[in-house]
Amino acid sequence: MMKHARTIALVLLTACGAGHSKDMYMASPASVAMAEGSQLAAPPPVDGQGGDTHVNYGVNPWVETSVDHLSTFAADVDTASYTYARRTLEGGALPPEASVRVEEFVNYFEYAFPKAQAGSPFSVIMDAAPSPLAPDHYVVRVGVATPAKDEAQRKSANLVFLVDVSGSMDSDDKLGLAKRSLKILVDHLKQSDTVALVTYAGNTRVVLPATSVENKAKILAAIDDLNSSGSTAMGAGLDLAYEEAMKGLGANRISRVIVMSDGDTNVGPTSTEAMLAIIDARMKAGVTLSTIGFGMGNYRADLMEQLGDKGNGNNYYLDSDEAAEKLFTKNLASVLEVAAKDAKLQVDFDPAVVSRYRLVGYENRDIRDEDFRRDAVDAGEIGVGHQVTALYEVQLTDPTKPLGLVRIRHKAPDGQEATESTFAMAAAPAASFDAAASDLRFAYAVAAFADLLRGAEDAQGWSIDDMLAIAKATADNRADRLELIGLMEKARSLRGPKATVAR
Repeated sequence: MMKHARTIALVLLTACGAGHSKDMYMASPASVAMAEGSQLAAPPPVDGQGGDTHVNYGVNPWVETSVDHLSTFAADVDTASYTYARRTLEGGALPPEASVRVEEFVNYFEYAFPKAQAGSPFSVIMDAAPSPLAPDHYVVRVGVATPAKDEAQRKSANLVFLVDVSGSMDSDDKLGLAKRSLKILVDHLKQSDTVALVTYAGNTRVVLPATSVENKAKILAAIDDLNSSGSTAMGAGLDLAYEEAMKGLGANRISRVIVMSDGDTNVGPTSTEAMLAIIDARMKAGVTLSTIGFGMGNYRADLMEQLGDKGNGNNYYLDSDEAAEKLFTKNLASVLEVAAKDAKLQVDFDPAVVSRYRLVGYENRDIRDEDFRRDAVDAGEIGVGHQVTALYEVQLTDPTKPLGLVRIRHKAPDGQEATESTFAMAAAPAASFDAAASDLRFAYAVAAFADLLRGAEDAQGWSIDDMLAIAKATADNRADRLELIGLMEKARSLRGPKATVAR
């Protein structure tokens, strides 16, 4: 009789999308609303001492594989949580627990992938190794990515920037940084791209109609003229921005609205619903929307995330000129161009091998298992060259066998019919954690750090010193990974009796 091995696997799903839980995860009201295609309505935000607001989606519970062996989620992920936490830590405080989303920490970093497999736009990695943080636990990674494109290959873009110029944006780290970010972007766009600027405060106006990047001086002059004053009327601004974006719709052309704001708005719940309705209608017409957040003190992270999710785009947060440089240069193609739409991922754990599992992160990205093949259910959008990582804790009965498989279902960027691909995990876990791929080990350190910061019960016994040792051993002298090491060291020093948590 085989001895029961109490093995827990941390599954890192490196995908071009987001990870989510399931019905048995006791999904939040927001995730249920998204899964059922109903009105997006986040749980009440957590108001903090500093005025920033975040949604606490909780932590996914354990699921018995014998009861439900499928984990299904929309392939959609943001990175705002990591950059917000970076700014908070560099300012001398721990980030508020509700602001920390594990998947956004892990997916801030890049990992190596093979070429896409024949007949699919995705490349997939699945590997595993014993955990370094707890005896008899295992780390498992499932990686999914789409091929990258350089600027010459990507489609031409019709970009409409909806810039918040209300009084709350009157600081260098808000409107000042937004203007510098726009200039960085313009310097890296193609001549065939167009840029339009719409502003909102007490009223809205088109500052610059769609203008070819060939006329760069005119675009830059319009950016320079942006100034902040007045109250906030985001809903009317969205409507006007979409009107401009609709003018640029065309075959083989990207049309996207990008909201640049601190998210502070004087509209009530009814107006929020109206904004989401506007986004939903225009998204179906082919215009996507992304959000870029700025500042601290009155930052509405909850609203900015909702808008980006509803608009089939992404939610970013910029804390520095360097962050803007990364977003609008190295990551520009993946920010602008969609490789697969309505993408869903489904991990199918083998009940003979996996006894229990807990999805780590993606608490607000859940899709019901039965909706995986219901193509009318909205899911995530994957940018070109995009990769994502999700995590599970898994308890195993047999650590010598592969854990299961992953299914990916998606539509082509301009298509209506979904196709499905299946990828099986071929190998058993590595003999030791040190024998595993460097990327798996680094991603595990990032995920464990984020899980600790957000106060997850399972992570509280993990040592930040051990996480640091893993990160240092796998940093490969890369600037972003070395930066994470510095943030871990700051967090370690703050996690004492005098630690300050930014609320």
